[in-house]
Amino acid sequence: MVTEIVTFKVRPSMTQEQVFAQYENTAPKWRANPDLIRKNYLFNPSKGIAGGVYLWKSRADAEKWHGVEFQEMIYEMWGVRLRVNFLRRRSSWTICQEK
Repeated sequence: MVTEIVTFKVRPSMTQEQVFAQYENTAPKWRANPDLIRKNYLFNPSKGIAGGVYLWKSRADAEKWHGVEFQEMIYEMWGVRLRVNFLRRRSSWTICQEK
């Protein structure tokens, strides 16, 4: 498995509600993606940074879905270019805290 972190600056005029609305518009596509294990949307309003953390079956899957077409869609939607980082995943844990 491969973790991919995608970040980009949002337009200064965009509100948190507008950013989250864009996320809601794209969520069905990602839910239906057979190669994607998990996606988390990210937003830091004080720095104007948005993005996502993706857990893919393989790096090839990430590159297939985040190729030129995806990068152009992000540019059209947000007006910026992506920053992409790939991380190899060794293991994970679910940490639950009892109340």
